[in-house]
Amino acid sequence: MTYVKDPRVDAFLAGLPDWQRDILSQVRDIVHEADPDVEETIKRTVQPYFVLDGNICAFLAAKDHVNVFLYDGAIVPDPEGIITAGHDNQTARAIGLRKDDNVNERALLAMFRQIIANNRAGGWRKLKRERDA
Repeated sequence: MTYVKDPRVDAFLAGLPDWQRDILSQVRDIVHEADPDVEETIKRTVQPYFVLDGNICAFLAAKDHVNVFLYDGAIVPDPEGIITAGHDNQTARAIGLRKDDNVNERALLAMFRQIIANNRAGGWRKLKRERDA
């Protein structure tokens, strides 16, 4: 898959242990597969973010796991149960992955596509207001 890579995201990934770099590189490919217009950037000085009409996701690497934060306001369905944290969070939920975990590409791709569709429809905050009105 060919897409525009932000060299700052490349640098972030290059500094990680192999297993973390492999997992997050796979997720990076999936978010770009969700929509070719996805852009990469760095926010909060060092965190890779993927955006399109709003935040889609961000990466965080910890000692023994990586997190993919999904900016969806907890409104995107998770039928395969890949969300591991932040179930009641009002802004973002997380998928935590450890060294030997497999990325559920199908489920993650579907979630990214729904987040992007929600962003294009005005964002999850607007959609929640309309839903709750």
